[in-house]
Amino acid sequence: MGQLPPLLFVLAGIAVVLGLFVALARRIRRRGTGGGALRGALAAYDEAFHGTAADAYQEIRVQTDRRGPLPDDRNRWRPRDR
Repeated sequence: MGQLPPLLFVLAGIAVVLGLFVALARRIRRRGTGGGALRGALAAYDEAFHGTAADAYQEIRVQTDRRGPLPDDRNRWRPRDR
């Protein structure tokens, strides 16, 4: 019986910590914070230690920011009737 209270305290502490992590995850998902900071930190790490990963990250960002193709105007290349 003497070992039961410390075990319950440890389990209660773990439950409280996990509950705080769940609450933090909900708040981050709702407000949208943390994603940009984490992405920037990982990009800096990749740039320092993995050169090809940093190049791939930059290429993905450029592709994301790139505008879509222009609509195909087929009449533009035909000669005009005179």
